[in-house]
Amino acid sequence: MSKYMINTWEPETPAFWQATGRSTANRNLWISIPALALAFAVWMVWSVVVVKLPAIGFKYSTNQLFWLTALPGLSGATLRIFYSFMVPIFGGRKWTTISTASLLIPAIGIGFAVQDTSTGYPTMLILALLCGFGGGNFASSMANISFFFPKAQKGYALGMNAGLGNLGVSAVQFVVPLVITMGIFGTIGGEAQTIGKLGQTSNLWLQNAGFIWVPFIAVSSMLAWFGMNDLASAKASFAEQAVIFKRKHNWLMCWLYTGTFGSFIGYSAAFPLLMKTQFPDVNPLQYAFLGPLVGALARVVGGIISDKLGGARVTFWTFIFMIAAVLGVLHFAPHDGVAGNFTGFFWMFMALFAGTGVGNASTFRMIPVIFLTEHQRAAAGKPKAAQEQAIVDANKEGAAVLGFTSAMAAYGAFFIPKSYGTSIAMTGSPDTALWCFIGFYLSCIAITWWCYSRKGAAMPC
Repeated sequence: MSKYMINTWEPETPAFWQATGRSTANRNLWISIPALALAFAVWMVWSVVVVKLPAIGFKYSTNQLFWLTALPGLSGATLRIFYSFMVPIFGGRKWTTISTASLLIPAIGIGFAVQDTSTGYPTMLILALLCGFGGGNFASSMANISFFFPKAQKGYALGMNAGLGNLGVSAVQFVVPLVITMGIFGTIGGEAQTIGKLGQTSNLWLQNAGFIWVPFIAVSSMLAWFGMNDLASAKASFAEQAVIFKRKHNWLMCWLYTGTFGSFIGYSAAFPLLMKTQFPDVNPLQYAFLGPLVGALARVVGGIISDKLGGARVTFWTFIFMIAAVLGVLHFAPHDGVAGNFTGFFWMFMALFAGTGVGNASTFRMIPVIFLTEHQRAAAGKPKAAQEQAIVDANKEGAAVLGFTSAMAAYGAFFIPKSYGTSIAMTGSPDTALWCFIGFYLSCIAITWWCYSRKGAAMPC
């Protein structure tokens, strides 16, 4: 038996938790967080790279650039479906190591591809799809961490893992514009690309957008391998986990989490380009990182608040807040040839990002509580062994649902940018897309209130 395998894990037992559980759980959490941040950085790196490709000589159309931005979202969401079930099959330590190390493939690939303007567009498309490895990691990472913490602290743990992990989106939009302006890796990193603007020339090292993450990915993979643990109680086959497809609450939470995380990642991917189309005189890379930063930090706060107030109550009010923020965006956006107000537009989006962050945490606080409550209700009055098994089964199902809902929600990284593009192409503005988002949030409010937050709800959480 591997020394990294833990055979007895009882986080709901206070004595066990205080003696050894807390320290072990926190160690796994704090190794998981940077690994997840790197995954998000690689997943979203194209949102920055595409802005610079035309400047260094790549002759791609606007539509082709849109596809390079959107495809990581499509592949990342699809991979999450499979990643959702990997931790109980392979073990959290092994799968975190494998999935983190896989990020080296697109990071190195992008570094070499952008140095040659003859690189074919199909190659770029493949690299964009491979960045989906980063998107897939979230599902397995959240499922893994959910096993380590007791019910009372799941909101905190999942909020920290996801919230600080989400900082990878902000990091890539802040770091890449800086590192591509200098030859960090010397001759090893390749020659600079020369760009000209207004009669002046400057150098760009766009390959650093990929290469900068390579040493961090390597270190993070090693930390996962030597510092994390596998839990025997988390082991389950795909068939055992597939029971979630029969659970009503799995599908309801998919819908709600699409409203929160789907919005966060979709707005993150599209925010730079949306700013550029609505306010052409603004440099979007000066502001783009702030939205994901606000959302990521709000997720940490949202996890703590949800532990205190209950996930459903926080989710309900968060969707109301998000609708108000979208109405604010609509108010300050340009209309009918009349210039909008960028300051108001920007701050309404910051409020919207904050709402998505809090909602991300509150919905993920709901999921493990729902399934633990459901299994404990079924085991009520039965022998102690049956009640203990109910907790194990609930944790397995809850972890699988965390991963699967994150997979469904991740399609927001594809659909929100494409919704903006379609709306602008058909009507000349993104307003139609934004009104559709409001309609979706209204449905989320109704589901949350009826099923989870109202007095007398069948599954209060």
